[in-house]
Amino acid sequence: MNTRKRIAMIAHDNRKHDLLDWARCNRGVLLHHDLFATGTTGSILASELGLDITRFVSGPLGGDQQVGAAIVEGRIDFVVFFSDPLEPHPHDVDVKALLRIAVVYNIPVACNRTTADFLVSSPLMKEEYRRLTMGVEDQLVRWVQPVPVERPQSEPIPTELPTQLLMPEPRAIS
Repeated sequence: MNTRKRIAMIAHDNRKHDLLDWARCNRGVLLHHDLFATGTTGSILASELGLDITRFVSGPLGGDQQVGAAIVEGRIDFVVFFSDPLEPHPHDVDVKALLRIAVVYNIPVACNRTTADFLVSSPLMKEEYRRLTMGVEDQLVRWVQPVPVERPQSEPIPTELPTQLLMPEPRAIS
């Protein structure tokens, strides 16, 4: 991550005012970074705060997936996502996929105001930061390779199934 961070901001409908209030309080910090947001959230933040924001489509229309793709492509450094955990969302699977991608790529995610405050007030916001990640390809190799099983020398490796595990021959039904 460079000193100029790329921050994605997302808010469910019942949390848009909370994100707007948070962004208003942190406008001075946000001005020094590249900002991204989904649909309506981006429009509200841009018009209310006069911030330059690159907008994705609305979350339910694929915006959450676009943010996830931007993470995979290395275009997002962290996410501020004020979700509404008390309301059902028809695109909940997209939200979970976005959060999963953030974890896989070791991207910080703030799901509430306190965490967002900690992130933007961190000294790391003004510094370059090298995120430690293990490439997905490396993880796949780890997942696919069998783990060697150590057997004591005295224990023979079975070559045949025990007879009690064999199925009886099928009988004709009369």
